[in-house]
Amino acid sequence: MNSIMTLIRLLKWLAAAFLALIILAVMFIALFGWNWLRGPIERSTAEKTGRVLAIHGDLTVKFDWPWPRLRADSVTFANPDWAKEKQMLTADTVDITLDLSQLLRRKIVFPDVSLVRPAVFLEQSADGRKSWLLDRNQQDEGARIQIDRLMLDQGTLGYDDAANKTRIRSDFTTMRPPSGGATDAGVTFSASGQYKGLALQARGSGGPVLAIRDERTPYPLKVEASIGKTSVRANGTVTGLLTFSAVDLRMALRGESLDQLFPVLGIALPATPPYTTEGHLQHSGTVWRYEKFSGRVGGSDIAGLLQVDTNGKRPALTAEMDSKLLDLADLGPLIGSRPGSAAQAVSRAATGAAKPGRVLPDLPFQTDRWHSVDAEVRLRAKTLRRAKELPLEDFATHLTLRDAVLKLEPLTFGLAGGQLNAAISLDGRQDPIRATAQIRARKILLAQLFPTVELSKSSIGQVNGDFDLVGQGNSVGRMLASANGKVGLVVAGGEISKLMMEKVGLHLWEILQLSLTGDKQVKLRCAVVDFEVRNGRMNTDALIFDTEITTVIGTGNIDLGQETLDLTLNQKTKITSPLALRSPIYIRGNFAKPVVQVDTARVASRALGALALGLINPLLALMPLIDAGPGKDSDCAQLVRDATALARSENKKEAPRK
Repeated sequence: MNSIMTLIRLLKWLAAAFLALIILAVMFIALFGWNWLRGPIERSTAEKTGRVLAIHGDLTVKFDWPWPRLRADSVTFANPDWAKEKQMLTADTVDITLDLSQLLRRKIVFPDVSLVRPAVFLEQSADGRKSWLLDRNQQDEGARIQIDRLMLDQGTLGYDDAANKTRIRSDFTTMRPPSGGATDAGVTFSASGQYKGLALQARGSGGPVLAIRDERTPYPLKVEASIGKTSVRANGTVTGLLTFSAVDLRMALRGESLDQLFPVLGIALPATPPYTTEGHLQHSGTVWRYEKFSGRVGGSDIAGLLQVDTNGKRPALTAEMDSKLLDLADLGPLIGSRPGSAAQAVSRAATGAAKPGRVLPDLPFQTDRWHSVDAEVRLRAKTLRRAKELPLEDFATHLTLRDAVLKLEPLTFGLAGGQLNAAISLDGRQDPIRATAQIRARKILLAQLFPTVELSKSSIGQVNGDFDLVGQGNSVGRMLASANGKVGLVVAGGEISKLMMEKVGLHLWEILQLSLTGDKQVKLRCAVVDFEVRNGRMNTDALIFDTEITTVIGTGNIDLGQETLDLTLNQKTKITSPLALRSPIYIRGNFAKPVVQVDTARVASRALGALALGLINPLLALMPLIDAGPGKDSDCAQLVRDATALARSENKKEAPRK
């Protein structure tokens, strides 16, 4: 009994002592507040991080299990010594809730943080240290404070990353409704600086609370920004501001070229003319989709779907795009053509510039970026806007990029009523690029092939051909300059303008007749163009154009490296012409300005002979100008054999190419 009474007295004494301690603590806090905690908190922070935390104003604590709330006024927290900015945080007021259950596991978690007029400067050093990591070396990813929700009221945020050429400064202001309540408060912000070496300007607005780790609640966001020469507008929601677990934005892009997005996205996109596009950006899991987008690239309209899946060793891009009207000039940058290069080359040649104009695309492909993405893109165009000299029609291609090997297979054009089908492969794993091209021309109408040549409009007949080339180089021009393979075209049967063939045959009397009476059709028996391509030099194996009135046989070569022409056309008439010059036709010059001329010495010799005979007898003056002709058609197969033998003998006479 005595032991029970003793125990009761002990419990009463302990209860009284505990109550007294509570009363003393309450009286101490009432008299002195919570400011006595500032010193222990500052000393503990310095011991753990090596950085100074200073609470210059009042500190208050409100207990609410398991999230007590701490409020401190006039707070600063230093950056590491290596950082450019002295303080990582300064704020008029810091209001936080602390998760005690996580603290018992030695993790610092702040479910809510509210900062009044803060200035926050975060920095990452060139060697990878991060100022927001709280270990002494700023390298332990686990040594950080986890913040779930953040509210900012009028302040500045800065971020520096010298290794990635990034320096951003942002100002933000809290908007409050007219009633003064905070329920519908939001944040407006503006930012400027540099992002990955590109000038950055941005402004926008968002919700009142940054739900940084909330994976369920969408955060409203509206932003207008420019990065380098690219502008973006976006309006919608983002869920999980650290991980972007879900994105639902209406987005518009505008820029000078899609390849300028590479520093931002880290994905290789093709060079293009200026573009603008608007669509719906969605993200879930590992998939980003830019769907139902439409816009323009240069003078072409574009619409479709683009998707990127990041679940792999590299992002996988797929796209389905359609164009109602595709401007052929907009494809130029994709193959390395300089803007306006062809027109400028012709202009330089026409003005007699010292250096002849270059026509073939010569800008190198950026193969170092091809390893950044695998791609599968389909593009179709209903109508083409093109030069009158290019009778191209509908267009479609399937592009694949796998392990830095780019393929266009198929690449199809409608050409002059027929079809041009190509399979092109560029192996970017090699330096220089190894390129292969197989092109098949089928059922191309001769009458439509040269739409600017008036004399060919009444011509009929189909052209078929094959181009098989292999080359090396980092631009289209260099690939062709090193190309090897075969180029062949055949026209079997049909009809063609008689006036055009008389002009080729230099039959002056017939040209005069047809000019007065009107053009007629003559039978086209066959036409064969066959080149052997060696190291970028196209040597004629056969170049034949055989009609009822004239056979034209050509020899010479085309140099793809120098972009020069050196062809000779010899005519063999099949009719007697009373007035003909009978001179070879030479095609010389460069691609930008080819020159077609006759052998002036031979023409002058024939004219002088006619003049001399005319002095003896006027009727004799026509004798040197009469072309009697062989009088019968030649066998096309034999013509090909003869032309091939002639071309090879001419090629052997040429000096080896240096």
